[in-house]
Amino acid sequence: MVVPVTLPPRRLPGLADAPHAIPYQGSKRRLAHAIVPLLPPDTARLLEPFAGSAAVAIAARHLRIGETAEISDVNEPLMRLWQRVLAEPLALAADYERLWHEQLTDPKAYYDAVRTRFNETHEPHCLLYLLARCVKAAVRYNREGGFNQGPDRRRLGARPDAMRLRLTATARVLTGCRAYTADYADVLSRACPDDVVYLDPPYQGVSQARDHRYMAGMPREAFVARLREAVTRGTSFLLSYDGLSRDGDAAERTYGDPLPTDLGLLHLHLDAGTSSQATLNGRHTRTVESLYLSPALATRLGGPAAVHESLTAPVTEPRAAPAAGTPRLE
Repeated sequence: MVVPVTLPPRRLPGLADAPHAIPYQGSKRRLAHAIVPLLPPDTARLLEPFAGSAAVAIAARHLRIGETAEISDVNEPLMRLWQRVLAEPLALAADYERLWHEQLTDPKAYYDAVRTRFNETHEPHCLLYLLARCVKAAVRYNREGGFNQGPDRRRLGARPDAMRLRLTATARVLTGCRAYTADYADVLSRACPDDVVYLDPPYQGVSQARDHRYMAGMPREAFVARLREAVTRGTSFLLSYDGLSRDGDAAERTYGDPLPTDLGLLHLHLDAGTSSQATLNGRHTRTVESLYLSPALATRLGGPAAVHESLTAPVTEPRAAPAAGTPRLE
């Protein structure tokens, strides 16, 4: 088996002030610097069916790559939150501000009360508050599908003025984009030849059985079958799936097996940088994530050699103009 060369971290100057609305563990904000250069100039739509923080869609629209983007997920409460971000960011910010100030008397008890309320009502502003306050911005669900992550007692979440800026800036960048509830297989099956689908599913290590980080599991066999169908249709897609970590001089630790070679995917290793969690535990661990490109996408980009060159050439491009009216985020 040929082990992919690990490509170094990239920082695109044009993404220095890209906004983000939702704190979400596993966000691809850092890797977006390597992912968006792999979107062909003729991309009509970027489809991101495992939305999370929508980091890749935001980065692409911030750099004006592609004509539009659509974000989706099977997590309906999350998509209701995204719909409010896009449709009424100021009203959402006002609802968040009210919750933020009401928590100050007893933050722990208030967080618990909002969590109970959210599990009963699925109100988007309650989810935004929980994401801002919960431990490591890590969503956790119980067996009944209820949000059950506890609060980070060291912080109170983003201040209302900062949250308002994030929400309005993200809404501007994603002007004209859609957010909706859908299964990834449906999104993948309806992609057009000039679309690109970015997939960031639960990784193999948490896909074999029910995992509390996700509202639904995703068996590997079924997922590989959907990928095979997409390859046969000539769908252009990018896939973040599994990887490895390197802890100093210790042996590499891998997460999941590589996808079947007969899919014909171009397999890249992206250096995702130092693990912040490992640093907190006193270790220097670097995370390497696998990125796969479908044959159709690799062909649109000029083939494997052109793909590697695009990710290793010096970054010299001028700053891309952000979406109109986007303020700079410090």
